[in-house]
Amino acid sequence: MKSLVVYKDGSYRFEDLPMPRIGDYDALVKIESCGVCNGTDMKIIHGNFKGVEDYPVVLGHEGVGRVVEIGPKVKNIKKGDLVLMPYYSDVPEGYYSAWGTFSEYNTVTDAKAMEDDGKIPDAFAYGQTVLPEGTDPVGAAMIITFREVLSTMDTFGFSANKSLAVLGLGPVGLSFIRFAHLTGMGPIIAMDIQDEKLELAKKAGADVVINTKNQDLVAAVKEVCPEGVDFALDAVGINSFINQALNIIKPDAKVCVYGISPKTSTEIDWSCCPYNWTLQFSQFPSKKKEAEAQRQIVSWIQAGVLNPMDYISHVFDFDDVGKAFDLIEKREPVMKMVV
Repeated sequence: MKSLVVYKDGSYRFEDLPMPRIGDYDALVKIESCGVCNGTDMKIIHGNFKGVEDYPVVLGHEGVGRVVEIGPKVKNIKKGDLVLMPYYSDVPEGYYSAWGTFSEYNTVTDAKAMEDDGKIPDAFAYGQTVLPEGTDPVGAAMIITFREVLSTMDTFGFSANKSLAVLGLGPVGLSFIRFAHLTGMGPIIAMDIQDEKLELAKKAGADVVINTKNQDLVAAVKEVCPEGVDFALDAVGINSFINQALNIIKPDAKVCVYGISPKTSTEIDWSCCPYNWTLQFSQFPSKKKEAEAQRQIVSWIQAGVLNPMDYISHVFDFDDVGKAFDLIEKREPVMKMVV
């Protein structure tokens, strides 16, 4: 089968790799779409993603696929099901898997069937869930981001009537804003350097938008929340925002970091912030919590208050995945791109 492989020097190309093998509790999945992650995928290509040190790597982790074959002990997945987050776990010797869903085929595991038989599934299997019949495979790639965001909101302790400042308005930042709005948070303050993204934030539910290129971030936030905000969120991975955030939070507030910066250290200056505060990183959401968030995500989509296609700007054929990476490298204005 054809898979996209990234090498240590940052180059990538398609290779013919063996078809994934399925075990008793596994299902073989034909990939129908895969989201391009502007953060993780590009950091792996550039060789600066924390934890990925061995190359070559089979890329892609936001996959959506159709089940074409099931193992003998699979009970909760059937042929024809559309499933999230397949995984290429048995890559050939000498290769490494970053989930590997820029491939023609992957596998999923029936975690519940394993548990019912007294076996312990790998943690990733809990995130491999079945989508409702009729779900669009292209839009489904965005559901992976939605699940990550909603489950991370629970991890951070977001709740109704709490104020929130969000830096960075890509698909992740806009998802945080939309869900914060739907769950009753406020005021919600959105910050970015592009006016186009600030307009999208307003549509998503932001109460106030700040262009940090020509506005003073601290002064603008304090004008809305004089005592500071309850939560300040970095949705991109910009270490300098931690120090900026410390100047806009109220006592006992939390600075939340979701984005993964290529630089894994920074100097923190807490001389101008309240005495009591928390800094919390959440960079690898629990797959079990993601699965638990899916019901709410699907409910919002079915109710018409959440549309995955609002967050998708480009759709490419599998052979053209390099075009998506080129757009990111050129810093073109993009949202979620799906292959």
